[in-house]
Amino acid sequence: MKLNLHNFLNHAVIGELELDDGIFGVEPRKDILFRVVHWQLAKRRQGTHNTKEIGDVRGSTKKIYKQKGTGGARHGSKRGPQFRGGAIIFGPHPRDYAYDLPKKIRRLGLRMALADKILQERLMVVESLSLDNPKTSHAVSILKPFSNEKVLLIDREDINQNLALGVSNLHKVDILPQIGANVYDILNKDWVVISQDAIKALEARLK
Repeated sequence: MKLNLHNFLNHAVIGELELDDGIFGVEPRKDILFRVVHWQLAKRRQGTHNTKEIGDVRGSTKKIYKQKGTGGARHGSKRGPQFRGGAIIFGPHPRDYAYDLPKKIRRLGLRMALADKILQERLMVVESLSLDNPKTSHAVSILKPFSNEKVLLIDREDINQNLALGVSNLHKVDILPQIGANVYDILNKDWVVISQDAIKALEARLK
């Protein structure tokens, strides 16, 4: 598979890049992508929700009035779930939502997410991701051809600091090192712009 290699600053085509069809040419499957995204989002959940049971609610356990003769319903403690401020029955408690997903499926999901962007012609490979100054206005001018769409920038491990600072105020633009590339962020963006070094590192990682 051959992809055009662009210049990041002016988006001009400056060459071609040969990529492995077995990695970037796979057929995307919705079921695989769904599994990986569901696994990612489950891991992100904090699971800190909590409710009070009978033993946790403040108040006396004394019977509020006699069992019979009042003409009303029979009640015991004011801490019961039928009263305002009472206990919650079978409510949520802190838990971990994370679960295991086979490494093979995770790797396949990342291949398919990248292949999907290539099929949609929404993946651009650039020679390098860097700016000569950290001004946001400069980053905006460089990214103007993307028509204010959501963009994910993927670079090698040592991300250019001028670029990181330049896009930090742009809420539609995210930047990640290639080791942090993931299915959810790739699918959630309209465009993926990836450096030549980063895509070669991903190719080696996903073999």
